[in-house]
Amino acid sequence: MAGMLYLVPTPIGNLGDISARCRETLETADFIAAEDTRVTLKLLNHLGIKKSLVSYYEHNKAFKGEQIVARILAGETCALVSDAGSPAISDPGEDLVRQCAHSGISVCAIPGPCAAITALSISGQATGRFCFEGFLSTAKKSRGEHLRSLQSEQRTMIFYEAPHKLTATLADLAEAFGKDRPISLCRELTKLHEEVIRTTLGQALELYTQQPPKGEFVLVVAGRPPEDKQPPAEDDAAVRVAQLLAQGLSRKDAVKQTAKELNLPKNVVYDISLRSSQEDHGV
Repeated sequence: MAGMLYLVPTPIGNLGDISARCRETLETADFIAAEDTRVTLKLLNHLGIKKSLVSYYEHNKAFKGEQIVARILAGETCALVSDAGSPAISDPGEDLVRQCAHSGISVCAIPGPCAAITALSISGQATGRFCFEGFLSTAKKSRGEHLRSLQSEQRTMIFYEAPHKLTATLADLAEAFGKDRPISLCRELTKLHEEVIRTTLGQALELYTQQPPKGEFVLVVAGRPPEDKQPPAEDDAAVRVAQLLAQGLSRKDAVKQTAKELNLPKNVVYDISLRSSQEDHGV
């Protein structure tokens, strides 16, 4: 009988955030697949747990994933952890979950720490609708394409970034979204020096150009504000003028009333009505 894969979230800074259920799962699993066994070993030592560790990370996930799946199919239970937060989110564990799903293996995700949600909740940005964008590509072309695809995004956007790449990323974000776009920079979440800076992309770039950034960052960027109500299309104005003319109003009065109703300049409505009249008469 096949075993199971458990996704076990680990603290993003404060070791006290490990839950009783996560601890129990780590204790009872047959083995643990870890992004960095050295980081996970420190956590296990803190918890007083001794367990077999298997290295599973971006550059070995293909063949290690097959080995892990084979062990689970043979009846073992695996607990998957990342260095911090929820595994399989912007993490190579995504591939292992997919392999298990294709092999008919049950996957159980245990709720717990997640840097993206923690940052969003304290960002001060809109939380009703958001999108998680993870780490931007280091390849200039892919990075540019990614940001251009988000220029019309109205949902709050969440990015991860390392300190040594922060200023370059802020510059790219400012170029894509404008320097006045609000951003909340959340660093060292749940740790002693946790900090949230709520500012604009331009001001954030200026700040961290002057002082070197420290710690891991979650960037919560406001979405594009809804467009101001756009003036009605020319067809709307032309149709309304024609309706009023049919009711017996003079062109001057029809234009005046239409301009008022549609909040358009009278000269614009007048020009629209003339063009429409000329087209109707084949001029």
